[in-house]
Amino acid sequence: MADPAKLVFMIDVDNTLLDNDRFFAELTARLDRLFGEAECQRYWRLYENRRETLGYADYLGALQDLRLENNDEAALLQASEFMLDYPFADLLYPDALAVVDHLGRMGTTIVLSDGDIVFQPRKIRRSGLWDAFGGRVLVYVHKERMLDDIERRFPATRYVMVDDKARLLAAMKLQLGDRLTTIFPRQGHYALDSVVADVAPAPDVAVRHIGELLGFSVQDLNLSKAGV
Repeated sequence: MADPAKLVFMIDVDNTLLDNDRFFAELTARLDRLFGEAECQRYWRLYENRRETLGYADYLGALQDLRLENNDEAALLQASEFMLDYPFADLLYPDALAVVDHLGRMGTTIVLSDGDIVFQPRKIRRSGLWDAFGGRVLVYVHKERMLDDIERRFPATRYVMVDDKARLLAAMKLQLGDRLTTIFPRQGHYALDSVVADVAPAPDVAVRHIGELLGFSVQDLNLSKAGV
């Protein structure tokens, strides 16, 4: 293995680099048109049940569950096609790709995401993020529990985690301590979570949107002591 990089930026996808709340809303509208309100609501109940059981969002699995009591094959196929062929590049936040490029000039950038092993990687590819990160993509069930594996794959002196979930940032900070700088973009529904203010340790850096990171340097992120 090559010598450890000095700095690795680990960057989330949903509501960090792209507007997943918008996808959620558009999928809801599409399901309502295809199946009606009652079946649309049933889909989201099945989705939440899977999320509670599996620990990650499983859009396709919930559609499979919906199929068990729904024989409208034409509508089911249309729903599947909508999910798999959705133009996720249209959901990228302004300056998201520029931020990836900017941070990549300071260290190694990797996608660090939660999700299933089919739909989430496809979302990352169709958004253009797979190529933007040079294929450095990790998708786990619980990424905060996989830090040993991440360090093995991308050894570094220091790490930076950019994620819209303050509680996840805190969980990772407790494990890596001063080796990790946490950045919280206040985007998406988690930014409005009433418990964010009570999260400890609090994020090291908070920004209103991902594009603000274009103005950050190594010094701004308090990483100069890492020799970066």
